[in-house]
Formats: sequence, C-alpha cells, structure tokens
Amino acid sequence: MAPTRRPVVAGWFTGDGEAEFRLLGTRCTACASVFFPREDDACRNPGCPGDGALVEAPLSRRGRVWSCTDGRYRPPAPYVSDPDAPWEPYTLVAVELAAEAMVVLGQAAPGVRVADLPIGSEVEVVPGVLNEDDVHVWTTWHWRPVAAEGEDAR
Repeated sequence: MAPTRRPVVAGWFTGDGEAEFRLLGTRCTACASVFFPREDDACRNPGCPGDGALVEAPLSRRGRVWSCTDGRYRPPAPYVSDPDAPWEPYTLVAVELAAEAMVVLGQAAPGVRVADLPIGSEVEVVPGVLNEDDVHVWTTWHWRPVAAEGEDAR
C-alpha cells in the first residue's frame, strides 16, 4: 500500500499540483488584514474595529525574497532526520507578499541555495515534502526561484 499524503499542518495550504498549490491565510472582513499562519479566532490587528469575520484567503503564489539563510546544523527533535545520514544544509527564505503586506517564511525547494536567491528576486510557492515514512508522505510548501525568460527553473 502506498503511503498517504498528509499536510504537516492541516488548513495551511491547498492543492497538490504546482498550478493550483496555494498557501491559505485568513482575512478580516472588517479591516482587510491578512494573516499567515491563519487566524481563526479573532483579528490580530490592534487597530481593527473588531466587528468582522475571518474568512479563508488564498495567498499570492509569487513574492520577492526579503531575506534568506542556510541551516547548517541538524535541528533537534521534533525535526525529523536520519541521524546516520550525512547532514545536508537547507535554505530558509523570508518572502514578501506585496498584495498581502506580509512576509512568509519557508524552506527553499531542494537544491536551491542562498546564492540562488538574491534579495528582491522573484520566487513562487510550490508543493514540497517534509518527511516520508511507511505510512505517510508529510507535505509542506517550498519557495522556488521564478525563471527569467529563456531560463529553466530549478
């Protein structure tokens, strides 16, 4: 039996293919503030009049690199990694979503390094895999550089 695909955090993203994959936030109907991670209880904007509902809001698929760094150490549990396998650094990216007026953090797609992500360069959100075991494929999101015209994306 094939492992079941499960999101690492339910309700934070939707879609399996690249074309329909989106992060899901929430938007306050009173003040239009957008939140990610999503907020389902009350608007976090201190200036909100407070009489609005929070509705699900798909976030922009593309943004610009605000900052990035590499993880050169093996994080402690609950991070899942094989202690017998050599450590492979990964890249963390802070991406500014202009339409939502926010910065969203996430890992870069496998093989994308800090040198591939100049500040201000365009990236897009794509489905990713955090971990696999015999029962589940734990899905997440990754940020990938957007190829310039005539270039291949990583």
